[in-house]
Amino acid sequence: MPIEIKPVIAPGTFTSAPQPTLPTADGELTLRPFELSDAQTVHDAFRDPALRFWHARTMESPDEARAWVERTHEDWCKEAAAQWFVTRDADGAPLGRMALRDMDLLEGFAEIGYWVLPEARGQGVAPRALTALTDWAVDVGFHRIEVQHSTRNEPSCRVALKAGYPLEGTRRSSALHTDGWHDMHVHVRIQDA
Repeated sequence: MPIEIKPVIAPGTFTSAPQPTLPTADGELTLRPFELSDAQTVHDAFRDPALRFWHARTMESPDEARAWVERTHEDWCKEAAAQWFVTRDADGAPLGRMALRDMDLLEGFAEIGYWVLPEARGQGVAPRALTALTDWAVDVGFHRIEVQHSTRNEPSCRVALKAGYPLEGTRRSSALHTDGWHDMHVHVRIQDA
């Protein structure tokens, strides 16, 4: 059955070019596609109890992390998701991850996912990287971009607000964590709003 609306973002937009590297406005951080050599850092990141709790997943081995890195490239080719590794420009130190998940090109929608390594927290990494990712996503045509986080995750709330994502509302009992159901804040950026 035909759809009567034209896709907000044309299919093939992402597969027609390599995944870009994105600088932050201050030039101190870079968001780049993941490489296989990043797998050990990804594996180590998921040893952090806070990261595992908020993301409700594990990364049991370097092999599993390598498979995850390979999937990030497959997801780009499928135009399903885009993942970036956040690094510091001065020394290339790994800092975290930013992602557009659940990309819907028809409606121009994506959800943000991110984490920051424990040693990089409290340095403004997440809001700066989220701003850079958002600027790029809006430029390529995404209409609505969401950040969702547990109402108990106050640092994520601060990140969203600092990056210009106002709170839209609360989805009650909508995400299952290891300790049960969590209410989720929804922060939204809308193109031209």
